[in-house]
Formats: sequence, structure tokens, C-alpha cells
Amino acid sequence: VHAVPEVEDQTREELEKLYHVIILNDDEHSFDYVIEMLQSIFHFSYATALHHTIEADTTGHSIVWTCGLSEAEKKRDQIHAYGPDRRMPRSRGSVTALIEPAAM
Repeated sequence: VHAVPEVEDQTREELEKLYHVIILNDDEHSFDYVIEMLQSIFHFSYATALHHTIEADTTGHSIVWTCGLSEAEKKRDQIHAYGPDRRMPRSRGSVTALIEPAAM
């Protein structure tokens, strides 16, 4: 019987944990931009994208996706790569997105 190193188990456990992808509200992006971005990256329906946009606007943030770590990092990076809102002259970049461990 071959013993598996503890470090490998720990890494596997970390990879199997779920993480939230969270968008933060700001004044540099229009509702239309956020809805369009969420539909593009997450393939949300208009209604789902609108729900997350309103939630972020009213509470300051919205959990838009829950998944494994590597997918969460990819989705966060896609949000950050989406670019500024062409509708808003002061928009300098993308919506801020974070990833956090989901509560067990």
C-alpha cells in the first residue's frame, strides 16, 4: 500500500472547496454594461443578469457564481478583462470582482 503525502491531500481538499465569484458595486459602470458583461461571461438570461446588477447596486455586492477555485479564478479574470464601460466617460476599467471561499 502506497501512502499518499498529506500535502497532496490538503491540495486536493482545497481544489474541491467551493468559491464565490463576487462583483462589487461602483459608480463607473452602467446597469446596461453590467448586464451585458454578466450575460457574456456567465451566459445568464437578461432577468438573472438584471437581478445580480440590482443586488450589487442596492447591497454593494452580488455573488454571481459558485464553483471550484480554478474556475472562479478564470471567471474573475474574465470580468477584469472585460474593460471599461464605453457609456460612462469616467469608467477607467472593468467591474471589480473578488473570489472568496463559500461557507460550508
